Amino acid sequence: MKAITLYDVALLAGVSYQTVSRVINDAEHVSARTREKVQQAMAELHYVPNLRAQQLAGKRTRTLGLITTDLALHAPSQIVSAVKSRAAEQGASVLISMVEQPQQCQTALQALLAQRVEALLVNVPLDDEHAEQLRALASPVPVLFLDVSPSAQVNSLVFNAEQGARLGVEHLISLGHQRIALLSGPESSVSARARLAGWKATLTRAGLEAVAVAYGDWSAASGYEKGHLLLSGALPDAILVANDQMALGVIRACAEKGIAVPGQISVVGFDDTADSAWFSPPLTTIRQAFREAGERSVEWLLAPSGGETCWQVQLPVTLVTRHSSARHAPQQAEREELAQQLRSLALLAEQLARK
Repeated sequence: MKAITLYDVALLAGVSYQTVSRVINDAEHVSARTREKVQQAMAELHYVPNLRAQQLAGKRTRTLGLITTDLALHAPSQIVSAVKSRAAEQGASVLISMVEQPQQCQTALQALLAQRVEALLVNVPLDDEHAEQLRALASPVPVLFLDVSPSAQVNSLVFNAEQGARLGVEHLISLGHQRIALLSGPESSVSARARLAGWKATLTRAGLEAVAVAYGDWSAASGYEKGHLLLSGALPDAILVANDQMALGVIRACAEKGIAVPGQISVVGFDDTADSAWFSPPLTTIRQAFREAGERSVEWLLAPSGGETCWQVQLPVTLVTRHSSARHAPQQAEREELAQQLRSLALLAEQLARK
């Protein structure tokens, strides 16, 4: 089948091919009536502008590049969805490159630059050195990072993960819990390390010891595996979990061991996924507004501020209280169990006396 060209559109619309080109490139000095005729002809012929030809001509593509980690995870999937939606609203498109390891970012970045993207968003956990190397490699294309430490000399928009851990631990302390364990994310993750630091610092300020820590890979399966590990010794009063998917695995491990949540142990997650309110029990968690992060990223990338060498913002996080965390007193529970046993013995004695 013959490919539809600008000339075909021009012929159907009754205008010159230069006019069609001006409409495609949103140029001025085209009347509303003419623009409408050209757009109707494009729709009727199912004409799609040749992006590659525009790139070769040196024109703006309004295309963003996005390097991300596993889209099966909640945070990356929410950010990507928000980026694509907001970009479409702004008349821009998004090219996505998914990497499994931070070391693959440089190759992904070079591939996106070869496709003439106008700006780059990197949602991969990177240490300061690697982030700064990527920024230099991409120059002069604007780059925004979503998973780096505040000390990195790059443009970044990140959640205050340390604050989130503090909110979770302070909530558990307010319930009377003292033995608070942590199921962290991977040691390679910047945000996981920030959660770890927040957990330790908050316990120290409260005069409490860090009783136990394990490291998962963000998946529910690792939460289940590491949950069994944290539950195998002396039972902690509570577990702060670095994301909701791992918290789901922890709750499953508790159920298999016959440990009541929150009756015997409280569990607090991180992220506030759409499903966390439907866990059994509904999960107390730290909310991070991933869609807001994705939308703000697009707005900055399409209109970066001039002259700034380092643009950094930490987005706030909030505590969402549900039923997986509660005040519980093991000694009181034991007393109630003993009282119930005594009542049963008294009833048995009364029955024997009647015989």
